[in-house]
Amino acid sequence: MTRSLTILGATGSIGTSTLDLIRQSRDNWRVKALTANCSARELAALAIEFGAEMAVVGDEACLPDLREALSGTAIKASGGAQALCEAAASGADVTVAAIVGCAGLAPVMAAVEQGGTLALANKEALVSAGDILMDAVARHGATLLPTDSEHNAIFQCLQGNDITEVRWITLTASGGPFREWSAEQLGKATREQALKHPNWDMGAKITVDSATMFNKGLELIEAWHLFPVGLDRLRIVVHPQSVIHSMVEYRDGSTLAQLGPSDMRVPIASCLAWPARMDTACKPLDLPTIGTLSFFEPDEERFPATRLARAAAQAGGAAPAVLNAANEVAVAAFLAGQITFTQISAIVARTLDEGVPPAPTSLAEVLAVDAEARQRASRLMEIA
Repeated sequence: MTRSLTILGATGSIGTSTLDLIRQSRDNWRVKALTANCSARELAALAIEFGAEMAVVGDEACLPDLREALSGTAIKASGGAQALCEAAASGADVTVAAIVGCAGLAPVMAAVEQGGTLALANKEALVSAGDILMDAVARHGATLLPTDSEHNAIFQCLQGNDITEVRWITLTASGGPFREWSAEQLGKATREQALKHPNWDMGAKITVDSATMFNKGLELIEAWHLFPVGLDRLRIVVHPQSVIHSMVEYRDGSTLAQLGPSDMRVPIASCLAWPARMDTACKPLDLPTIGTLSFFEPDEERFPATRLARAAAQAGGAAPAVLNAANEVAVAAFLAGQITFTQISAIVARTLDEGVPPAPTSLAEVLAVDAEARQRASRLMEIA
């Protein structure tokens, strides 16, 4: 049976991994829409290769290049925030939401409102607007499948079980490239060093988040919304080999873990084929070669991000949205060489300390909180 597919963020790491899977099973899929922020010629080439009905750039300044690259084809080209939402609401059977940052919030909501299956890789949708998103999923009868390797692992470990029987959910973290660095070394960490993840090949922002451990903090908040066992039953363990992607312990003492290679095509394939399975070209897991699996408690003195994220979830209100916005601003500044690595967490903490608005009740309010928190974080960096 052929199913239709839309990919929001087709030129990023999640999007390209998804399309790699689609190449292996072309007869099973019909591509409705592909989007990108810009990368007009790359997007056009993908739209032509996969016979997409629509190609959309979020940055309208890139639309002329996209139209030129698609001239002579029947593919509709459009641009801008509203066009992204129209692509998300195109009625695809499966929508992969992989736009990075709060730019992905409105398209995610548009996809949910059309009631299909959403493979969610956008962290900010749950971190900044978790209650709003989950309410919309229930109201519109949408199916939300987590694409992050950790949440997808938990999702798989919960299948066929009662969530009320869960004792613990454990998110695993690689620890990033700086796991064994001293506090003094962290203060001198460079952009190039932060972008060298030992296990995963990801985009720049999420790779820096892995280095600071904010990635795991954001994932903790996501898990809190996705798997309602209570914040006190969610924990994090550092697992440098990135073989076990997460674990679920039940009240009888049984622990189920999902293992796999450090390849995002595995969780993406799980979402695309759900509730069935599909073939992938991923390298099989070779445990004898790996040899040893090790585990450590997170060091929240050197890496305070997970502590800040848990505190934001406990505080409630708009605290998670403020944390996320401040982190995005600080990571961008670090990548631009404007602040040091350790200042990322410090800027986030100071932004939260200045106060947090009440919980947003609409997407517009989420975006307003996000904008105000970004302004505060930017101001704090100027006086740091």
